[in-house]
Amino acid sequence: MDTVSALQTAVPLSRSRCTKAELEALHRKMGLAALRRRRIRSAVLVSLNVVMALFILFPLLYAVSVSLMPGSELFTMEMNLLPKHPDFTNYLRAWTQVPLVRFIFNSFLVSGCITLGQIITCSLAAFAFSFLNFKGKNLLFLLVMATMMVPGEATIISNYLTVSSLGILDSYLVLILPSLTSAMGIFLFRQFYMTFPMSLYESAKLDGCSNLRFIVSILLPLTKSAIGAMSVYTFINAWNMYMWPLLVTGSQEMRTVQIGISMLDNTDAQSITLMMAGVVSVIIPSMVIFIAGQKQLIRGMFSGAVKG
Repeated sequence: MDTVSALQTAVPLSRSRCTKAELEALHRKMGLAALRRRRIRSAVLVSLNVVMALFILFPLLYAVSVSLMPGSELFTMEMNLLPKHPDFTNYLRAWTQVPLVRFIFNSFLVSGCITLGQIITCSLAAFAFSFLNFKGKNLLFLLVMATMMVPGEATIISNYLTVSSLGILDSYLVLILPSLTSAMGIFLFRQFYMTFPMSLYESAKLDGCSNLRFIVSILLPLTKSAIGAMSVYTFINAWNMYMWPLLVTGSQEMRTVQIGISMLDNTDAQSITLMMAGVVSVIIPSMVIFIAGQKQLIRGMFSGAVKG
């Protein structure tokens, strides 16, 4: 039964005698009304999302605005949300008064090495926990997961004593070595690997494939989303490290960007605009990394939850 016949049946013949053209006009009018309601609903939802996004991004947008203000314009009794005379003098001062370029290079190097190291070590450990059978596997995995309950501040003293005894303070090695693996990365890769059947590993072994070749040639290409999620998560965490680089480095050649921002706060009495320029300069790389890998991050966090 088509729509016109349904409308004819719904309208009592004793009350009105509608022609086919009138029923089609009524149907068209009802469709336009439904389309108008959907458009209004979509417009309201989009407006709410825009307002919420602006509310969440307001601190960052205000930081950009402050970084473009002269000091005399900020320190007034007026409520200045936007710069009246924007200029980039604060950015030039931030990049010249402290070696910010060196700090950014150090952070990129340290974050990149930590990210690559965690992908390698966590994928190897997750392979062992997923496909290999050895005594105490479940107990060892439980101990690895238990380390996630220990805050990083509780181990910072013991780690410092260890690296101090090795004589590697104030070097790239001391910034990279303690963060070359993580329980979170092992758990993430293990959840991914457990979605694959054991027959995949057994058939590869029957064909003469070694464990390392199985990881490189089969597992890693199938877990690109896990690698992407792990890369974004690890890089941002390494980029934002503050306490550990502050504790184990003493020269400006080894400092990272987070310490460089705190150094901008001591350059003069009115350094808020200068520090905001440094914050904006430092936050841009991490935002680019997050925006570029947000799809992989979301997919990697959820796709491994199919099998526990």
